[in-house]
Amino acid sequence: MDSYLIQVNGHSDRAPVLDVHLSTNGNSLSLGKVKGRKPRWAVRASEMSKKTFNPVRAIVDSMKVEPNPKKAMISLSLGDPTVFGNLPTNDEVTQAVKKVLDSGRYNGYAPSVGYQSCREAVAAYYNCPEAPLEAQDVILTSGCSQAIELALAVLANPGQNILVPRPGFSLYKTLALSMGIEVKLYNLLPEKSWEIDLKHLESLVDEKTACLIVNNPSNPCGSVFSKSHLQKILAVASRQCVPILADEIYGDMVFADCKYEPIATLSTNVPILSCGGLAKRWLVPGWRMGWILIHDRRDIFGNEIRDGLLRLSQRILGPCTIVQGALEHILHRTPPEFYHNTLSILKSNADLCYAALSAIPGLQPVRPAGAMYLMVEIEMEHFPEFENDVEFTERLISEQSVFCLPATCFEYPNFFRVVITVPEEMILEACSRIQEFCEMHYQGAEGAQDMECDK
Repeated sequence: MDSYLIQVNGHSDRAPVLDVHLSTNGNSLSLGKVKGRKPRWAVRASEMSKKTFNPVRAIVDSMKVEPNPKKAMISLSLGDPTVFGNLPTNDEVTQAVKKVLDSGRYNGYAPSVGYQSCREAVAAYYNCPEAPLEAQDVILTSGCSQAIELALAVLANPGQNILVPRPGFSLYKTLALSMGIEVKLYNLLPEKSWEIDLKHLESLVDEKTACLIVNNPSNPCGSVFSKSHLQKILAVASRQCVPILADEIYGDMVFADCKYEPIATLSTNVPILSCGGLAKRWLVPGWRMGWILIHDRRDIFGNEIRDGLLRLSQRILGPCTIVQGALEHILHRTPPEFYHNTLSILKSNADLCYAALSAIPGLQPVRPAGAMYLMVEIEMEHFPEFENDVEFTERLISEQSVFCLPATCFEYPNFFRVVITVPEEMILEACSRIQEFCEMHYQGAEGAQDMECDK
């Protein structure tokens, strides 16, 4: 039997790596000794995965509590307007998708930044003299969350920091920390309808600050910034030469007595990446269609940021092509009455909830002006048996089967968030149960002092 020796050698000061004997008759194969380290399994999670932390999931998953079996569960925790079926999308929206699906023309891959015609449709929808847009200024993404991820990834490097609202949407921190980006939290002021504490914001800026996140209208606050306040925010960004990442997924979802101003329409020099999508205004969060609008009238971003977004978008193959095919119809043919009716329901629920909770001793709701949420302060001194908002909301579940998110999830303890997209009768029942719960546990000044002495 003929055989051959294959010897793989490294440098002269290293041992051979592998000796292999092969038989030429094709029937046998013998491997010599593998020299060097002994093979062993060593599969470990990546550093990125270890740095990824969702505070909402971490807190909610640790709430080991069972609802009261005698009361049907009412969940006011999930920011998904489709859960209860009382807020369906418009027929024009669903018919547009059905037509595209039947056409068979959108079953293949699209460019990673989206079809040119779809980018043109989005640009046309948002274009205005104050903030002009063309197709090249639009990047389509898989939902607004991916838009935020790409915007962060193109603006910030590991070791830099970003400025994030407190209270604020937890995804900003989740994404940033996974990328090795530091998060600095700037305060919102509940006594000023959640306006930004501008002095505190500006004090956080340093040479490593990569961008400022502005969320308007706000999750979790339901607040809407005035034109003058947005101009003051832009003044800070301009003085400090910090670009803005604008999370405007709730854009135009404001109540009738309020006006929404896209921040880019007020900026003459601050470069802005505005993130939005279909999820909330069109009530289709599961369709995963979002976008980034690039506003850069002074050419501060230049080609570098645009090219960076293009390259980052190529890591996946872009958003759903079926929804892309229907996008122009959805944007331009959805009847105005649909938007009006949705906002009318949300405003009615917000008013009912605010009025009911305002009448409960120990609670201080902050009136919302848009989006789908309402924040409520817990006067913890009047509920001394609870350590914090997490314990308060846990007991609310176990005793009354009402689930509100503790605002610790949003870096803002001793508040809780209410979602106002549920049916009206459910809002009223939930508020009634919250009142019963608070009356059961509320302690006046003297009672609270006695409780403290007993501890």
